[in-house]
Amino acid sequence: MIITLSNTKISASIDSLGAELIRLEKDHQNYIWTVDETHWNKTSPILFPIVGRLKNDAYTIADKTYELPRHGFARNFEFQILNQTENSVVFVLESNSETLKNYPFEFQLQLEYELDGNELKMKYSVENKSNVTMPFSIGAHPAFTIEDSFSDYSLQFNEAEEFVSYELENEQFNNSYRKIHSENGQINLDYSYFEKDALVFKHLKSNNLTLLKKNQPFLSVNFKGFPYLGIWTKPNAPFLCIEPWCGLADNSNHNGNLMEKEGIQLLEKNGVFQREIIISLL
Repeated sequence: MIITLSNTKISASIDSLGAELIRLEKDHQNYIWTVDETHWNKTSPILFPIVGRLKNDAYTIADKTYELPRHGFARNFEFQILNQTENSVVFVLESNSETLKNYPFEFQLQLEYELDGNELKMKYSVENKSNVTMPFSIGAHPAFTIEDSFSDYSLQFNEAEEFVSYELENEQFNNSYRKIHSENGQINLDYSYFEKDALVFKHLKSNNLTLLKKNQPFLSVNFKGFPYLGIWTKPNAPFLCIEPWCGLADNSNHNGNLMEKEGIQLLEKNGVFQREIIISLL
């Protein structure tokens, strides 16, 4: 089911399968890329209960081994609609017999979309309904449309800082890193950055970035409260993913224990974890 929200300035369409944002429009321009499966078959999947890939696609909890695919399973489930207005909708996914096979925790995952002027607010809520501490990760993966030349675009961060990207090899961290050239917090985009995989920043001071086209602001993403950020595309693909994360892929030397995974969130019994991402169309 496709849900469309609108106000006087912008509109958004969300697919209840995965609660996935599929369109975001202002002045008849769609800022979310349109799927072309020769490049990628998603537009903005939710990453839960893990971000990235596990070592051997498996993990252990209390000496039991479970398997999870890259980025978890939430993006593959139909979400229910908890509440809907003209400019907001709340989607919910509850743990069920299928999720418990691969992730032995009771949870409720909510994703709210709300339009406010030229902003789309994406509000994430995770509730632990288990009787034990629940380890999890959550992240966003929106793909924004790139038109014309990729090199026309740049990223302007709200802090002028050193940008260190941690290297992925076979989708796992290998303890190597590289410095990404920037000037006053601005990184000029080039497909060569993504020949191996994503840029992954672990220690940013910034919590807001603006996508520029020919140095003109195009859109901005506020990711306050997300400690990690991925930037990703595929060779010559007409999109750029800006991915705030509360979690990371495994390190190649990880012991497999989910409770000890780098970047894992630990949520106490009956605890609620909340974060918000704001996309502003400029």
